[in-house]
Amino acid sequence: MKILYTNFHPRNGGGHATYVANLAGCLQGEHEIVVATPASSRLYAQVSQIAGVRAISAAFSTRPAPMLVEVARLRSLLRLEAFDVVHVNGSADHRQVMLACLGLVRRPRIVFTKHNTMPLNSLGNRLRARLGTDGVIGVSDFVSRLLRQSPYACVPIQTIRHGVDTDRFRPRDAAWVRAQRHALLGDLPPGVLVLASVGGTDRDKGWLYLARALVALAPEEQARFRVLVAGDPLRGRLLEDFQALGLAHCVLFPGLVSDPERILALADAGFVLSDHEACSFAACESLATGLPTLVSTAGGLPEVVRDGADGWVVPTGDVAALKAWLLQRLQAPLPESMGLAARARALDSFSMPVFARNTLGFYHRLAPGVQVARRAAS
Repeated sequence: MKILYTNFHPRNGGGHATYVANLAGCLQGEHEIVVATPASSRLYAQVSQIAGVRAISAAFSTRPAPMLVEVARLRSLLRLEAFDVVHVNGSADHRQVMLACLGLVRRPRIVFTKHNTMPLNSLGNRLRARLGTDGVIGVSDFVSRLLRQSPYACVPIQTIRHGVDTDRFRPRDAAWVRAQRHALLGDLPPGVLVLASVGGTDRDKGWLYLARALVALAPEEQARFRVLVAGDPLRGRLLEDFQALGLAHCVLFPGLVSDPERILALADAGFVLSDHEACSFAACESLATGLPTLVSTAGGLPEVVRDGADGWVVPTGDVAALKAWLLQRLQAPLPESMGLAARARALDSFSMPVFARNTLGFYHRLAPGVQVARRAAS
């Protein structure tokens, strides 16, 4: 099968970039994979390092003049390459793929992944659903329900949850954890619990709720926690709001790290407390690392973690509930069984082989016989 992935983000790209890079890495070899994305993006840099995957510099403007030029280039690429599937990941690239495909004699199947929980009833979505979509992937059942109540209900919809690299994100031995904690956090008093998130530092990622819960603890209770939040440096009002809490001694920001697996592996538990979240790579990566993981009730997060088995689910934005959770952690040690259950959960439901198999199965559902036809032609 010949597959083109598109992504419009010109810089970091967050979960979109991780999603496409993971799929490209899984499917290369048996399938011909091309990724079209801005040359300035993290995704372009990542896929350029994957053997057998071609990265093509492409822009997905929203202004009419440059967009017309970009659509013409994309149309030429589609004619030349004769892709079986084009897998789009946002409105800007979806729009251009739809326009580039109009009137093509041999049109590829167009698959759209819905990565967020934003509304879907705009005119643009109605046009793309009708003219430029053959199937849609929801990254959680929550997202798939939104899709079934939208213009996309006219095409096949399937829930396919994220896949993470369970070799990269894995539990580490105790000696390694001690050394890494010392390198990052210095000498910690006995009994300190380290909590970590690699979900980002944006306000809507919910880490500030946990910080406010820490403020509500007594000083001696606060001192028994260290919280790591990896992501972009804090700026503006968000930085001011954090500084006003006076928690610089126990909440730390390692930055936008290239090795999030290290940050998670030195923690005792993970957390993702977003205000809205379709699925969350960060939560899946936390489970894969063997961390019991605390999540909010936002979007698809409760589908990732099983409350009481491999983590905990608390109401979104509920600082009182988070304070109670912190106090519980001080009163009883984390059971080893929760970490084992977290790892098993990730292997069973969020591993790369499961992710790739389910996605490829959806492609074949939309384009049956493609692989057989290509073998015969070769």
